[in-house]
Amino acid sequence: MAVTDEAIEKIKGMIVSGALRPGDRLPKESELAADLGLSRNSLREAVRALSLIRILDVRQGDGTYVTSLDPQLLLEALSFVVDFHRDDTVLEFLAVRRILEPAATAMAALRISEQQLDALAAQLDVLGDGPSVEELVACDLEFHRGIVQSSGNSVLCSLLDGLSGPTTRARIWRGLTQEDAVSRTLHEHRAILGALRDRDAEAARSWATVHIASVEQWLRSTL
Repeated sequence: MAVTDEAIEKIKGMIVSGALRPGDRLPKESELAADLGLSRNSLREAVRALSLIRILDVRQGDGTYVTSLDPQLLLEALSFVVDFHRDDTVLEFLAVRRILEPAATAMAALRISEQQLDALAAQLDVLGDGPSVEELVACDLEFHRGIVQSSGNSVLCSLLDGLSGPTTRARIWRGLTQEDAVSRTLHEHRAILGALRDRDAEAARSWATVHIASVEQWLRSTL
């Protein structure tokens, strides 16, 4: 094992064991390196690596701290990695979204407030019946983000937020080239909202599946 990897594993072990907890300040570099049997250079590299993935927070002139370890913070690294996707993997991202998002939508049906439902309805009303493709896709992102946030599962919300980026271009492409894509998307949004208002988790799950699968099916037929 490379010395930097060993240093990362040792710091990870301290966090996992509870020796270092969210918000804790790490001991001084010289003390921590001696305690862990590491060189200061390998410790420094490990700290730099762990700060990039939001495990540690290096504050100049103050010290190094364990972050909150909040799922949304940790999963920012996923969004960074996802940005490197290739066009030929978009179908795979859609497939993952089709697995996760209907489940989140079903969860939201049992938890979403009337105020949140009204906010989603207002988004659709502002959009109107003849939006541009760009307006529709922007609304689509916010519409689904609002629903997923209402599921009450921050990990699921962060995962889906990170997965939405790669499919954005496919949705715009579909809107520009498929004749009924805009009207169909608006209809599916209304159907999802109706199922949520009825507190019908299975109907909400089904409409969310149809909604994502229609993009997936169109893309598969065009590639």
